[in-house]
Amino acid sequence: MTAPEAAADGGRQEPAHAASSIVELLDVMWDHARNATTGMSAPGSTSQLRLMYVVDGEEGVRMRTVCHRLASAPPTVTRMCDRLQAIGFLERLPCPGNGREVALRLTAAGREHLQRIRAQRDTVLHQAIANMPPGERGALALGLAGLRAQLDSAHAEERRAPGSPSAA
Repeated sequence: MTAPEAAADGGRQEPAHAASSIVELLDVMWDHARNATTGMSAPGSTSQLRLMYVVDGEEGVRMRTVCHRLASAPPTVTRMCDRLQAIGFLERLPCPGNGREVALRLTAAGREHLQRIRAQRDTVLHQAIANMPPGERGALALGLAGLRAQLDSAHAEERRAPGSPSAA
């Protein structure tokens, strides 16, 4: 990128690229933690784990909302739910007020499994952050708080958009 292009860009490319590479690294760490978790059958794919994140974030979430959030077709999400239900991590319930729709909820075993994965991942993150100089830690905290606020705002806008599965 040339200097004029960078100036016109407002310097957004470099932080976005850095955030992307961190997300990829965290994905690898999350996958490693998932594979290293012992004592329980782990979901067979990262996609199943992402489904668990969505359900964990919103108890009783509708199946169609999960499809939208994962950008996956209903048959694909149904198969992932079948597998997660078979190992005891997920349960399906009729939606209140509409018995034709399905709501999803993690079981105690599913929540425990996610907690183990998060604990392993957090150990690595805490150590890496503890090794950073204090000024860098402060800048990281401030930058991540700003990024989180923007992502939360974009997510809230998406959920309010007409035609959105969550808006129903």
